[in-house]
Amino acid sequence: MRQLIRSNRYTVSIGSDFNGVIEQCSLANRRNEQPGAWLGDEMKEAYKRLHVLGYATSFEVRDADSRLVGGLYGVGIGRSFIGESMFSLVPNASKLALIALAQAVEPHGGLIDCQFETAHLKSMGGRHIPYDEYMEYLRE
Repeated sequence: MRQLIRSNRYTVSIGSDFNGVIEQCSLANRRNEQPGAWLGDEMKEAYKRLHVLGYATSFEVRDADSRLVGGLYGVGIGRSFIGESMFSLVPNASKLALIALAQAVEPHGGLIDCQFETAHLKSMGGRHIPYDEYMEYLRE
């Protein structure tokens, strides 16, 4: 990833295209047509409202042609960022967004809640923390 970052093939921005990121995340989740899909129209509108209110943000990854090729979005509360979804149209674009998020929260001792423990997130340094530890962190 360091080599990809140094190559300057992609640029990362924060909060400049929240709607684009949430729409791409929705498209990446092929279950959206099913009843009760978690990222259906009502949920997207709720998150867009949270963005307008300043609670939700996105990290966008763009290629040399300024095309949105990856990103993630979530809700920020205090030092915590609760990640909701991410997408990647090219290899490693979502990882670049996650690295940018980690760099943004690190100076504040922040926590990134990825909700699920996956091989992808573990490869990026993610780890499971027990519920009691998580709740204590949120209380702080």
